[in-house]
Amino acid sequence: MNKKIGTISDVYQEKMMECFEDVQNQIESSFNKVDSYLDSLLNDTSDSFNVNTVQKQPCIPIFNTPLIQFHNSNFLQSLYLDIKSLIKLNINNSLELKDQLLNQTNQLNEKPFTYQLIPQYSISQSDYCFAIAINKDCSILLAGCYQQIKVFEFKSGITKQTQILSQHNDRVFTLNFMKKQNQFISGSYDSSIIIWQLNQNNQWVSQYILNGHSSTIACLIINDNEDLIVSGSYDKTIKFWMKKNEWSCYQTSFYLCIWFEVVSCGNDKLLLITEQQGRNKEWIVIQKITVEQIAYRVCFIDNNMFTLSQHEQEQISIFEMNSINQQFTKTTDINVKCGSDNNCLFAQQYINSKCMVVSKNGQYVNLIRKTLDGHLVTQQSIHFNTCSLFGGMSDNGEYLITWDNKSNQIQIRTYQQL
Repeated sequence: MNKKIGTISDVYQEKMMECFEDVQNQIESSFNKVDSYLDSLLNDTSDSFNVNTVQKQPCIPIFNTPLIQFHNSNFLQSLYLDIKSLIKLNINNSLELKDQLLNQTNQLNEKPFTYQLIPQYSISQSDYCFAIAINKDCSILLAGCYQQIKVFEFKSGITKQTQILSQHNDRVFTLNFMKKQNQFISGSYDSSIIIWQLNQNNQWVSQYILNGHSSTIACLIINDNEDLIVSGSYDKTIKFWMKKNEWSCYQTSFYLCIWFEVVSCGNDKLLLITEQQGRNKEWIVIQKITVEQIAYRVCFIDNNMFTLSQHEQEQISIFEMNSINQQFTKTTDINVKCGSDNNCLFAQQYINSKCMVVSKNGQYVNLIRKTLDGHLVTQQSIHFNTCSLFGGMSDNGEYLITWDNKSNQIQIRTYQQL
């Protein structure tokens, strides 16, 4: 069983390495050809052209040849055309390799798949786990088990508990790993946000505590530069925390927020599209969209498309940006399985390497594939027979990790191509 885990990921890595090696070899080969060709041109035509060797200068020779001056325009033109054709050939070859790699990846992603439960990897856990996260290289697993954060060493699906963090005073509702730094962020029912980092003894310790909300932290996101945190709370506000020397809140927006990622949604049945504007880079609402039900989860596929799930709806709506007026409108709905639902936790995710949306809807986790023609199709719906269901997926899409109050287990499922 272990040999099957990560097979698709290994294929991607091998293809990527082959592509990079081919590109590097072609670049080196092209420059060697240019170098050799220049030498041959110089040797063959040195008697026919007026070439004056410049006196030694404090600069670097190009192509290992002396720095020279040419007084024949035909020779320079010929030299220019030859070099241009070689560079153009190298670029075209690189683009072809890139297209081949993308086609191979797309072909792999077009094949049907399933997420298979590995029973022997399950972890018994009676306390509610409202938040689960796994780091970028799938080596550390976090589980917010009531007010504790349990840290597990994670290796090919096998877990080993290494630490328990007990600094929060109430239930941990959000866990987010940073990708560029050995840090993660937790948000709690007690309204606090904690930023954790690894110390010299490889133990997680509290680095910053962000206080400012007056109620439950329902959602957190981090920007790509990891110098901006956006938090949404049941106190009906979104707070923007920026790191300069230290973390501090520089803006508060008064909306009832359930999830935020340029779009915020909530119990008022409104989607609020925001963007940074002005000299102070404040976040301003630029569009309001009314929806039919309470909005629970939103997830961006790319800059021009996002998905939205609403309370107990057996469909997910797709919103796309109109290229003319730059406004988002609903373009289609995707059928999913749902059932009763009573919370907004377990955020939607888009797994780029798998072209897949992961969406918790009621008692189900729906796995939705983006096809080559851009359509989204539900491929697998996993039924947990309870809406008390929480979890997340690894960034590479290899592991789906959940906790539910029927099994009372942290369950690990692995990606299997059919």
